[in-house]
Amino acid sequence: MITRTVSKNPRTTQGDLVNDLQRAGTKVTKATISNTLRRQGLKSCSARRVPLLKPVHVQARLKFAREHLDDPEEDWENVIWSDETKIELFGKNSTRRVWRRKNAELHPKNTIPTVKHGGGNIMLWRCFSAKGPGRLIRVKERMNGAMYREILSDNLLPSARALKMKRGWVFQHDNDPKHTARATKEWLRKKHFKVLEWPSQSPDLNPIENLWRELKVRVAQRQPQNITALEEICMEEWAKIPATFSLKVSI
Repeated sequence: MITRTVSKNPRTTQGDLVNDLQRAGTKVTKATISNTLRRQGLKSCSARRVPLLKPVHVQARLKFAREHLDDPEEDWENVIWSDETKIELFGKNSTRRVWRRKNAELHPKNTIPTVKHGGGNIMLWRCFSAKGPGRLIRVKERMNGAMYREILSDNLLPSARALKMKRGWVFQHDNDPKHTARATKEWLRKKHFKVLEWPSQSPDLNPIENLWRELKVRVAQRQPQNITALEEICMEEWAKIPATFSLKVSI
């Protein structure tokens, strides 16, 4: 009964199982439940947060994967990846635990659908390639299309030069309205930037998410106490991330 219940609903808690079994006339402890599930290869883990996908998103992601399935490693090394994120000063996003087997963390039953930017204190934009981290900047005002183009103008090409990107390098950004606005597309065209076509609701496909995670772990370990310190520590820790880490997460 225990294994069948958590297989059907991985979010079932040990307390739920204790109560269900008691109602069925069986008295067990949480430790017994945990040991039983572990013997079946199940352990309690934090549910992964993944993008909330509609059928159209699934089809777009599948199309993207098929189109790039046979791309050589060298092609991905010539991509500059970019993204924005918010970093919190205090606290962590809420988690939910699930019972799952090894390597099953991305099964839909074991994940929590999310949308972008769940909350935080400072907004950051940055880019990187397999050659290493590019620029990281703080976005101090609400970003609009004009500000986004200014960020690219001030930081994208300097990052490409610093990273010594090969001729014909490709720029990646997601389908945020600021990124796909007609004025932004025209700006990119006039600058002769090649842009990687990107499926919507696919932040998990962007290897830059691994760098965000690394940065957030490093920042949390230093426990900044105010916004100024948070920004300074973000910049310091970003500069410390080695190029070898960028290479590892980008290919």
